Amino acid sequence: MAKDFSFDVVSEFDLSEVHNAIDQTKREIATRYDFKGTSADIEFDPKTDNGLLTITGDNQFHLDSIADILRKKFSTRGVSQKTLDTSKDPVTSNLKMTWQIPLKKGLDQDKAKLVTKLIRDRFPKVKSQIQGEVVRVTGASKDDLQGVMQALTAQEDFDFPLNFTNYR
Repeated sequence: MAKDFSFDVVSEFDLSEVHNAIDQTKREIATRYDFKGTSADIEFDPKTDNGLLTITGDNQFHLDSIADILRKKFSTRGVSQKTLDTSKDPVTSNLKMTWQIPLKKGLDQDKAKLVTKLIRDRFPKVKSQIQGEVVRVTGASKDDLQGVMQALTAQEDFDFPLNFTNYR
């Protein structure tokens, strides 16, 4: 009797790594010459649903520079840059710009359907089913499951991060 192997596809991030990346970004802002004497800062509010970053600066260049520093810190800490939802525009008030960036976490039904459609189209031997905010992928061969993981990580059309957990 063949045993099926499985894993879960989730969209999560490690909150402690996010905190570390933000702390490193704050330290770099404090030491950079082009930010001296400006209102350049970054704050993180973990109390919201998934977390909310607030970037403050004197102009758009400062906001973009801080976001670029944060992206570099995210990549070194192993946090996907797709967790940043940069779709909102910055707000200008009192000669200062603020940019609120929520963090993306969790697979809703539409995102889960995109993942399962890709798996069904490319891997007919593998089954996938949506279980809340998780997509369970099962198959008889570990090689097929590894192929699914590689295909999902190589897919650049997704605007949300994907992680793999619960290997069995």
